Amino acid sequence: MSKIYSLSKPPSNIDLLNDEEVLDRVFNHIDNGTTDLGNETWQEPTSHYYKQARFEAELELLKKLPVPFCPSAALSKNGSYIARKAAGTPLLVVRGLDGVVRAFINACRHRGMQVASGDGCAKAFVCPYHAWTYNLEGKLKRIPGEEAFPGFDMTENGLVEISAKEKGGIIYVMQKGKINDDMLDNCLDFFSSEQKLFQSGEIEEKANWKILIETLLEGYHIKSLHQKSFYPYGLDNTNLVETYGSNARVIFPFRRIEKLRSSDSKKQTINGSMTSVYHLYPNASVTVLSKHSNLTIMEPISPGHSKLVSYTLVNRQTDDFKISVEDAKRDSDFVSNFGLSEDLEAARAIQETVSSDANTHLTFGLFEKAIVNFHKHLAEDLK
Repeated sequence: MSKIYSLSKPPSNIDLLNDEEVLDRVFNHIDNGTTDLGNETWQEPTSHYYKQARFEAELELLKKLPVPFCPSAALSKNGSYIARKAAGTPLLVVRGLDGVVRAFINACRHRGMQVASGDGCAKAFVCPYHAWTYNLEGKLKRIPGEEAFPGFDMTENGLVEISAKEKGGIIYVMQKGKINDDMLDNCLDFFSSEQKLFQSGEIEEKANWKILIETLLEGYHIKSLHQKSFYPYGLDNTNLVETYGSNARVIFPFRRIEKLRSSDSKKQTINGSMTSVYHLYPNASVTVLSKHSNLTIMEPISPGHSKLVSYTLVNRQTDDFKISVEDAKRDSDFVSNFGLSEDLEAARAIQETVSSDANTHLTFGLFEKAIVNFHKHLAEDLK
């Protein structure tokens, strides 16, 4: 077993390591056969991955927290919108003519029909059932045959609005309560306005949403699970793990980081030499890879069924680090076709065993610090 390197003073809040400190820590790990280490283990009951009552409690919690819905780049134009479910509720998020993003429950105030689907750009939302019409601010503007609804107050029956707020290139929504600035204190500036969104999509998986989160947050499995995909380019169980509040950053160095040893680290950027995975508690992640970045939301559908909603952007450009959309897409395709598919296959396999008699709990060790941080905060919030 390799030696272990433990942080003596873990960073707090959002005091994350800078590039020079990251390089020093990575080279220390490589030279000593070590990795960042947590200070406790965790046992998560397997029933939490398949029991309906637990699932419903988690769904209720997701509605009470500000959670990422999409990157700002997905709603770049006034009138652009996205309609999809979040925490089991159909939502409609739209950028108004005033440039402000608003979020609504996607339900007509007449008979509850969803007034929009998919994504696009609109000047108004017309319910496909009876053509009740709402403007981009959610106000009810037209009722065909209005005389059939005597006493109906149109001003009081606009789309039901929920809280929405933009920060750091991400749009957050909260279904119960109002997002205040303090709630987003631990939300970093992930995306800039010049980063191009070139791909988005959804896939459904037969796995609990928490298992999908867990696959992202440790490098203990790189050699065994990704023998022919990531391991030829990356290092096994050589990671930096930083937690800040309920969130975390896990850094996965590539083998080519060795080229930076002889460089002046104060002048050398680490772009393209590692993958950084940020866990945005509770159910989202931002992954910064060589040439592209992903915002992924793990949407719970049922205890054993989830939807991954993903948005892919070209990485930030610098004077010495230029990336084309074509290069970013090739990078994205490699990750999706190889490593990601292996993680998803593992998640499905785990889901099939959690309701068996094999285990009463899943065990997370000292190599899995970010996962322990996730479950500790989830358990605390569910209390």
